[in-house]
Amino acid sequence: MEFFMAMIPPTVTHHDKKLRAWTDGKRARACLHDSERLRDARAKLHAALAPFRPAEPMQRPVRLVVKWLFPRGQHADGAWKTTRPDTDNLQKALKDEMTRLGFWRDDALVASETCEKFWAERTGVYVCAYEMEEDSRWTQ
Repeated sequence: MEFFMAMIPPTVTHHDKKLRAWTDGKRARACLHDSERLRDARAKLHAALAPFRPAEPMQRPVRLVVKWLFPRGQHADGAWKTTRPDTDNLQKALKDEMTRLGFWRDDALVASETCEKFWAERTGVYVCAYEMEEDSRWTQ
């Protein structure tokens, strides 16, 4: 499957957490939870991905290619984006939402991954995901 989500990609990543602390009368307790900005970013990705949800989740090893296209501002169209957010952090939120929507049964199936980020005139996220043969030899 291959699709383009026309949007301004979220820049908040799964690291955007809030600390909530309380006491139960005996001990102090604390937990981390998603910030409101992170919940909004996840919802934005979820809504953009939903129309492309497959009828059946992928079951075999998956190759995933993602290109993140951010508003270019003063940068040349197509120039590499070398500022935050990091590609691995961008991918985490995307793959989590793809899992929730049933693109695959588990994101551990993603066995091959290419992620690139650019400054672009046309903003969005390009996604190409497909199942590979079970016996893809790395030596070939």
